[in-house]
Amino acid sequence: MQSVRDRLEILLSRLAARANDERVFVRLYREAARAAAEAADARRKAGVTLGPLDGTIVSIKDLFDIAGEPTTAGSLMLRTATPALRDAAIVRRLRQAGAVILGKTNMTEFAFTAIGDNQHYGTPGNASDASLIPGGSSSGAGVSVAEGTCDIAIGSDTGGSVRIPASLNGVVGFKPTARRVPLAGAFPLSATLDSIGPLARSVADCAAADAVMAGEEPAALRPIPLADLR
Repeated sequence: MQSVRDRLEILLSRLAARANDERVFVRLYREAARAAAEAADARRKAGVTLGPLDGTIVSIKDLFDIAGEPTTAGSLMLRTATPALRDAAIVRRLRQAGAVILGKTNMTEFAFTAIGDNQHYGTPGNASDASLIPGGSSSGAGVSVAEGTCDIAIGSDTGGSVRIPASLNGVVGFKPTARRVPLAGAFPLSATLDSIGPLARSVADCAAADAVMAGEEPAALRPIPLADLR
């Protein structure tokens, strides 16, 4: 079985090869991700697991706080903002679940539109055709999952910002009930309507990420027979 560290290095090499035209990620956490990957590999070797996200490579939208750096929310205006004092609540929970946080993904400035464009950091091309829009505002999140540079991406959704890029890039996106997942440390668009949700290649991965971020124990999904549905 391929180690988490080996998988991570393949992804980092892939991203390094396009560094001069990178538009999906706005920041990478190479050394922190390597340390998390090695810890996940050590747990696997010892027969220990932190759950379904242990060793999963995750990207987070550029509106979640990471301690020690400003949260730019897709804007140049915030590049000199006061650095965050602590990780966002969902980032802490993901780390505790063993997730390997690879980097922050691009987004529409301040999450204002559903197209996915960004005039400051570049607009990510759609994963199936780079000449097409990726959808937004979690543009880099949708593309990163679809192109395989992460297993799960964490976005936010107020009026479709997880669901639209998921749909346009052919992946699964889930918008949970508002306030199910804590918003602490997330740059707001609407404090009453914002939701934090995952994008992934499967419903099961979305469900696991949602449970972790909501502070619940991830549970196996029950298959639902569809034969009799009309």
